[in-house]
Amino acid sequence: MTTAQILEGFPARSALVVGDICLDRWCTYDPGMAEPSRETGIPRVGIVSTEATPGAGGSVANNLAALGIGRAAVLGVLGRDGYAYELTQALNVRGILTDLLVRAEEVPTFTYSKLINARTGAEDLPRVDFINIHPLPESVEQEVLGYLGEFATTFDVIFVSDQADTKCGGVVTTSVRALLEKIAEANPGKIMWADSRIRVERFRKMILKPNEREANAASIALFGGVDYQRLRAYADSKLIFVTKGPEGVLIVEDGTQTLVPGRPVEEPADISSAGDSFSAGAAVALAITGSPVEAARFGNLVASIAVTKRGTGVATPAEVLAAAGE
Repeated sequence: MTTAQILEGFPARSALVVGDICLDRWCTYDPGMAEPSRETGIPRVGIVSTEATPGAGGSVANNLAALGIGRAAVLGVLGRDGYAYELTQALNVRGILTDLLVRAEEVPTFTYSKLINARTGAEDLPRVDFINIHPLPESVEQEVLGYLGEFATTFDVIFVSDQADTKCGGVVTTSVRALLEKIAEANPGKIMWADSRIRVERFRKMILKPNEREANAASIALFGGVDYQRLRAYADSKLIFVTKGPEGVLIVEDGTQTLVPGRPVEEPADISSAGDSFSAGAAVALAITGSPVEAARFGNLVASIAVTKRGTGVATPAEVLAAAGE
């Protein structure tokens, strides 16, 4: 299929993003406003402007919306705080449905605050993250499970975003993974796409999308060496897409491995959105075409545009068509 034909299929598809739906706060500071506090003597960081965008699973949803998906929704957990309001607004303004977000007093809204130097445009100070270091409360987990069980089958594509890198994890608990596995088993034709920073090997019967470092770490931990075929078999997965940065994407199927080259980008502005933009494009393209190679090609194309933009960049259909030369 052509790139145009794939894009034409997006409005007829729906997608649910389950897991860690985060807020990215891009805080621009003025170094010239760093005079010491009168009370403590500690220099301040003088923030002069802030932009809020969806992050982690929210970034996947943002990319889906930009590509023209017919319906995109997120299922995760927010706190009852100001960051929850900012995140909900950032999702809604992009047309992303937030009805399935669970609000909880006990859980902070997963937030990344990134400090950008107004003079240089560089992120040059330590990031300030608001993270949860406690297991998800049982009552909150039950709400997530209830929504997942009730609504998952109403979407064409299900993305799983397991981005919490603390030991206790985030929204995607053992019980959530177990229910996702049951849904995958009962709906073998449904695209279920899992992306996990440090637990990719725990997802079964789904399509896995680790980057090369994550895939290698999982494989070495399990088998003592890098073996993607054994990793695929261990996870009982039909497909693994191992993203390899500018090199492209390695498709791992039963008995075969195929490298789909990436689209060269001479000076990427920000590679932080590469994985999420690839996932959004490739998973829906797979649902439309049924071809892993076509899916990887399209995902690479989307990612090559997203990385030319600062922050969690997205690609529009017009930009994708222009990059494809169609």
